[in-house]
Amino acid sequence: MKKKSPRNKTIDIDLEEGSHYLERVVSLTKEASMEEVCNKTLVGDTFEMLPLLPKESMDLIIVDPPYNLTKTYHGKKFSKIKQEDYYIYTVKWLDLVLPLLKPNGSLYVCCDWETSLIIGQVLMEKINVRNRITWQREKGRGAKSNWKNGMEDIWYCTKSDQYTFNVDAVKVRKKVIAPYKENGKPKDWQETEKGNYRNTHPSNFWDDVTIPFWSMPENTAHPTQKSEKLIARLILASSNPGDVVFDPFLGSGTTSVVAKKLDRNYVGIEQNPLYCVWAEKRLEMATADKGIQGYTDGVFWERNTLPQQNIIKKDGIE
Repeated sequence: MKKKSPRNKTIDIDLEEGSHYLERVVSLTKEASMEEVCNKTLVGDTFEMLPLLPKESMDLIIVDPPYNLTKTYHGKKFSKIKQEDYYIYTVKWLDLVLPLLKPNGSLYVCCDWETSLIIGQVLMEKINVRNRITWQREKGRGAKSNWKNGMEDIWYCTKSDQYTFNVDAVKVRKKVIAPYKENGKPKDWQETEKGNYRNTHPSNFWDDVTIPFWSMPENTAHPTQKSEKLIARLILASSNPGDVVFDPFLGSGTTSVVAKKLDRNYVGIEQNPLYCVWAEKRLEMATADKGIQGYTDGVFWERNTLPQQNIIKKDGIE
């Protein structure tokens, strides 16, 4: 086995090494109360687990379902299916997820450009769609006969017209290139020793999110891991401390980890025991370190701004 570089922080322990983490996960065989599942990783088929969870118990649900691509997830293969079959697949999990959402709860669904066309249609039939966020991925395979696929979507929905949206918690701090002053004082920006900045309202296009990679402490060997910074935006905007955040396709645990770091409760379902091990490992790490790269002192920093560069250098990321 090839030895990793000391700077490679990727979590990829196997089931044998992580067997003690599996002792922490829960497998449901009957209907459970919130007390039984709160702050737990549930291992099993999400379609079997969802009917066992308490109705109207989740304040925020973040869903990152398998995209309609042929991909292997450490022994679990998802094969691309016809669009009409993926539509049926989406309806199937959504009909099980929506009863779990509180009347004032919010739902976010991640997808690529192709599945977005299907998922968006289903959502509009079943829930209030508020917006579609598009975020720019740094990574992406090049194409010789098409445009490189460098974007993904996140659909933002609410169950009713009464919902949480903490806009001040998700403002983006950007550099002020041409500072304008009025009566000798900064107008709508701050003057600091580290530069001039303005906190701006977030739009539905995000170009400051870094895909986790090998020298980031949050990185795992999961093939489609979302970044903590990305999920932090959703959680801060659409939930409050003490709320319950739920992810029915947990993967390597990012949603639960970020919820814990931001003082929310969490519930996550993942069918692959190996990914449950990685999730529990990360949850243990989150107890000691609540840091989220790119989110510092309650502020989301624009990529390549000076404080963010200092954080990257400190973590050994260049």
